[in-house]
Amino acid sequence: MGNVVLNLEMSKISEMKSYYEKQLLDKNIPGSVFAVKTPSCMITAYKSGKVLFQGNNSEKEASKWSAGVSVSSPVNKQAAAKGKSVAKGDLPVGIGGMSAIGSDEVGTGDFFGPITVVAAYVRKEDIPLLKELGVRDSKDLNDEKISAIAKVIKDVIPFSLMTLKNEKYNQVQKSGMSQGKMKALLHNQAILNVLDKIAPVKPEAILIDQFVQPSTYFQHIKGQKAIAKENVYFSTKAEGIHLAVAAASILARYAFIQYIDKLSEAAGFKIPKGAGAQVDIAAAKLIMSKGRDILPSFVKLHFANTDKAMVIVNKKRG
Repeated sequence: MGNVVLNLEMSKISEMKSYYEKQLLDKNIPGSVFAVKTPSCMITAYKSGKVLFQGNNSEKEASKWSAGVSVSSPVNKQAAAKGKSVAKGDLPVGIGGMSAIGSDEVGTGDFFGPITVVAAYVRKEDIPLLKELGVRDSKDLNDEKISAIAKVIKDVIPFSLMTLKNEKYNQVQKSGMSQGKMKALLHNQAILNVLDKIAPVKPEAILIDQFVQPSTYFQHIKGQKAIAKENVYFSTKAEGIHLAVAAASILARYAFIQYIDKLSEAAGFKIPKGAGAQVDIAAAKLIMSKGRDILPSFVKLHFANTDKAMVIVNKKRG
C-alpha cells in the first residue's frame, strides 16, 4: 500500500474538502480537518497542513494537489533515509534503515493501569513517512500528540498490542512471576503476532527495547510453544535507533492512556500516572469511596504505594 504526504495551505485544504464533499467520512480524527474515502485511496487532512494519502492509488490521487507543493513519499525520501543509523553494541550497521519489527512496553513503573506491549513492523520504504508524521520517542511527546499520531499510524503499519490487565498482573505476580518475565512473554507474543500478520515477508531485523540481558530474556520465554529468535537484537534507548520501536512506543502509550481513561471513568475521578505521592492520594480516595477490594482491578498491588495509600486512609478514618 502506498503512502504520500503533502504539505498544503489551509486554503488548498478547504478546496480539497469541497472537491471531496460527497465522499467525506463522518470520522472525528483528532487534529484533522477532514477524512475522505475514495474507491482506492484514504485521505486525511490535518490542521498542521499535512495531508496523508493512503492506498494503492495514493500517488495518483495526491498528484491532483501536489503542483508546486512539498511532497513526502517513499519515492523521494528513501535515499535520504539510508545510512543514517548508527550501529550500537551488537546491532548490525544500518539497522535504522532496514525493514524491521520494533517492540516496546509502557506501564511497568505505573501504580495504576496495565502493562501494554506493542510490536510494530515498519518497512524501510515507510520510514520517511513516519518521520513526516512526527514519529519519535514517545517520552518526547505529550499525551495529546501521542494520541493524534497513534490514530494515524495504526492504519499505516502492522502491529500487535498485548495488554496485561491489573487483575491478571496481580495474580501472576503473587504466584512468583517477576515483572521481567511478564514483559518477556508479552514481547515475544506480540512479535510472533506481527510475524504472522506480515508472513511470508520476513523483517530484516527485530529490535527489542532492552529491559534485561538477552540471555535472561530468552531464559524467561524458554518453554514457550513458539519463540522469535531470528535476527533478534536488543538495545536500550532503541526508540532512537529504529522508528519501528518509536512507533511501538507511541502505540503502547496510546493504549495505556486509553486504559487509564477507562479506569478514571470507573473510579469517578482522574487517575494519575506514575508512582509518586499523587497516586497514593488517588488510591486512598479510591479505597475510601469503593473499598480496598476494588484495588486489584486498578493497581499493581505489590508496589509500595498500596501501603502508603492505606496509611492515608487510616489517618483519615482515625
